[in-house]
Amino acid sequence: MNENLKKRIRNSDLLDKVMSADEAAAFITPGMTLGVSGFTIAGYPKKIGEALGKRADAGEKLDLTVYSGASLGDEFDGLLARKGAFKKRIPYQTNTDLRNAINAGEVGYFDMALSELPLWVKNGILNPIDVAVVEAAAIDEQGNIIPTTSIGVSNTYVEYADKVIIELNTYVPEEIEGIHDVFSPAKVPHTEPIMITKPSDRIGTTYIKCDPSKIVAIIESDIPDNGRAVAAPDDEFRQMAKNLIGFIENEVAAGRMCTPLPPLQAGIGSVTNAVLDGLQESGFEHMTVYSEVLQNSIFELMDSGKIDFACATSLTLSADVRDKFFENFDKYKDKIMLRPQEISNSPEVIRRLGIIAINTVIEADIYGNTNSTYVDGHRLMNGVGGSGDYCQNAGLSIFITKSTAKNGTLSSIVPLVSHVDHTIHETHVIITEQGAADLRGLDPCDRAKTIIENCAHPDFRPALYAYLDEACDSCCNKHKPVNLKAAVAFNKSK
Repeated sequence: MNENLKKRIRNSDLLDKVMSADEAAAFITPGMTLGVSGFTIAGYPKKIGEALGKRADAGEKLDLTVYSGASLGDEFDGLLARKGAFKKRIPYQTNTDLRNAINAGEVGYFDMALSELPLWVKNGILNPIDVAVVEAAAIDEQGNIIPTTSIGVSNTYVEYADKVIIELNTYVPEEIEGIHDVFSPAKVPHTEPIMITKPSDRIGTTYIKCDPSKIVAIIESDIPDNGRAVAAPDDEFRQMAKNLIGFIENEVAAGRMCTPLPPLQAGIGSVTNAVLDGLQESGFEHMTVYSEVLQNSIFELMDSGKIDFACATSLTLSADVRDKFFENFDKYKDKIMLRPQEISNSPEVIRRLGIIAINTVIEADIYGNTNSTYVDGHRLMNGVGGSGDYCQNAGLSIFITKSTAKNGTLSSIVPLVSHVDHTIHETHVIITEQGAADLRGLDPCDRAKTIIENCAHPDFRPALYAYLDEACDSCCNKHKPVNLKAAVAFNKSK
């Protein structure tokens, strides 16, 4: 046995549970429901997927239902999708092969706000968890699990699973122990307030509680998270960042927002990463983050002295930043915290902290509805993720997108979105590289004019104004004039 692995299993009674991935996979039988650690390609199991894939190659029909925190790496989501091992997948994914299988009807998929998933598991709304498969950095003397780069729903899966398989990842430094804050609210009617009034408040344990008798297998792993590279900021990204900064500066100047700013939240991806990176050019200091993901830009803002503290449920870093982060871990250890997504995405805490939520969308319509999940209203991209948790409860809910897609041939601002994820009631501000549209307090017609003028690309503004004029002329309702035929014609002409 690897000495590093042996040192990390501090409960000696569990040493005889160490086995190969193939042996561990034998505890997973066809038709089971798995609760798998991982959130936005961080802290997910790397070895068990290959072992299950071998069984699928041998002709075994696995039909696995898999719950995670959010997206998992290709070693799990992609491989099992290619092997036809999934029956259903919940609640979020970003893998091309899994997405294609879902859109082809080969894998069932249920999309949901991420904060709800732990509650549904606790209350028995979803299938019971047969086996929890969790990545760990260590196992303590009592058999409790020290997570790696994410928590997600791992604590709930471990609590409610019949059996637990642990992938102990020695690539992650032992020093990561201590950054986690694991707290699980009791079920209704015994739920009590979540006592967080600032991002740095610690309310839980540094480990996931686990009954050691549940642990049936421990697999050694040394494979790092396969973090996705982020696109370098281009001129449009930089302009979006300037528009965001300008809008928030105006809020502060008008007395509608305090300084230091309320905590920031930003969704995952190149767009938000680039826009957040632009905050380095702002005059804002002593910022904090209460989010679901800590990505590259957060640590760049820490390095520049802009961010004092950040908490989330995962560390989702590109490979180069990940290794730099581990090499300089002592520099960040006291400035970050990872929590279960039941806490990171808690509507109660989001509302209390007055968070500034910044999320991306595929398209937005001129009335303020946004679509972040389905292309053309039917082809799934990733899922709604945590944007629903944040936009419904944030002090300021901002959606960002480039004004065009497909090299400028498509408008991201449309008469009516093809699928609604976030309604006019949840969208406060829309920002593109063209400008910022403040929709608060506006009726539908004023919203439409404001979005067209400030967010739509000039090449598409005439057509959008023409649609609005036609809707006003043809619709008997002058409060929110809509012309479905004209909206469909616009979408077809894009």
